[in-house]
Amino acid sequence: MAIVKPFQCIRPDVKVADRVAALPYDVYNRKEACIEVEKEPLSFLKIDRAETQFDDSVDTYDPCVYQKARELLDGMISDGTFVTDNQECYYIYELIMGGRAQTGIVACASIDDYQNNVIKKHEKTRADKEEDRIRHVDACNAQTGPIFLAYRSKQVINDIVTKTKKEEPLYQFMASDGVSHVVWRIAGEEEIAALLQAFAEIDSIYIADGHHRAASAVRVGLMRREANPGYTGKEEFNYFLSVLFPDEQLMIMDYNRVVKDLNGHTKEEFLQLVEESFEVEKMGKEAYQPKKAHEAGMYLDGVWYRITAKPMIYSDDPVEGLDVSLLQKYLLTPILGIGDPKTDKRIDFVGGIRGLSELERRVKEDMEVAFAMYPTSIGQLFQVADAGLLMPPKSTWFEPKLRSGLFIHKLS
Repeated sequence: MAIVKPFQCIRPDVKVADRVAALPYDVYNRKEACIEVEKEPLSFLKIDRAETQFDDSVDTYDPCVYQKARELLDGMISDGTFVTDNQECYYIYELIMGGRAQTGIVACASIDDYQNNVIKKHEKTRADKEEDRIRHVDACNAQTGPIFLAYRSKQVINDIVTKTKKEEPLYQFMASDGVSHVVWRIAGEEEIAALLQAFAEIDSIYIADGHHRAASAVRVGLMRREANPGYTGKEEFNYFLSVLFPDEQLMIMDYNRVVKDLNGHTKEEFLQLVEESFEVEKMGKEAYQPKKAHEAGMYLDGVWYRITAKPMIYSDDPVEGLDVSLLQKYLLTPILGIGDPKTDKRIDFVGGIRGLSELERRVKEDMEVAFAMYPTSIGQLFQVADAGLLMPPKSTWFEPKLRSGLFIHKLS
């Protein structure tokens, strides 16, 4: 049983919502973040990445950076850039990219559900990445970037969403990257009660994207519990900001690989070794996008190949059977010598949103071979999480990205 509750939202004034809404903090490095904030002074990125307010002599993780984030947030609430709704509501958040829409419910999920594995994970988190957001959430006393959650589609929720979308939206704008954002508010008592009950009947919710943000939000909640031993469980610090999407609407994009060299092999030796576990077919100069599972595109020496895993290397294991796992186990490790893809400097990863031309560019500039993967499915993600297992690094790439700054959840 999942607790997914409405909340009293702090959100941008309608007139400036399009200027405030920002891509997630971890999309940018420091230099890129500074450029974005200079370009758009109202961008929420200046709060998510408050080091943009200092010169390079100030460390990104200096305590004054988190204090500045709090000052900026309080200032934007005081000057009316942000408004606070006067009741607890759910919100509907629709993102449209390339003519394809996905619509989720904005709400607060329970840190207990995270702890008890009602909210399931498929990725390992790193303590150093968690620490930054812990300090940010704690200093701001607010969660500012929603966690991307998924659930198995439920008709009663779909019906409420469909009905609400016939009403006038709260926000409607297109971002500079061409993604449209539309938001509606659900304030009716009957609809709120129905959604609360519908989510209570769901036994598993999955983190699609935002594992570090989720872990950080939970850690802050647990810290607040320690500091308030008389807590009741109803306090806002017991919940974290989320957008929940039905599985049928989600699309995972490919997450591709590029490798620096052939590990001492000639091109001919390399292709011969690949043929031990994969069928190799020369496709020519035109970029090859794999059409089905167990198939990948490979770009080498200006030529694209289709490589197809031979049935002998298939696996029924939810993790071992993933295409990214097969590539790692039967090609990247034994042939190219990539032992740990998380730490090996000879491999890099390219999100599918960049297209296959980016793989060609990297091979021409600083890499030797590229692999265009067939995307992991949402069903595979659920299977891995249900089995209590973890996916290999860089298995999933979700688009479009949820914007930060459209919804803010105060912890007290």
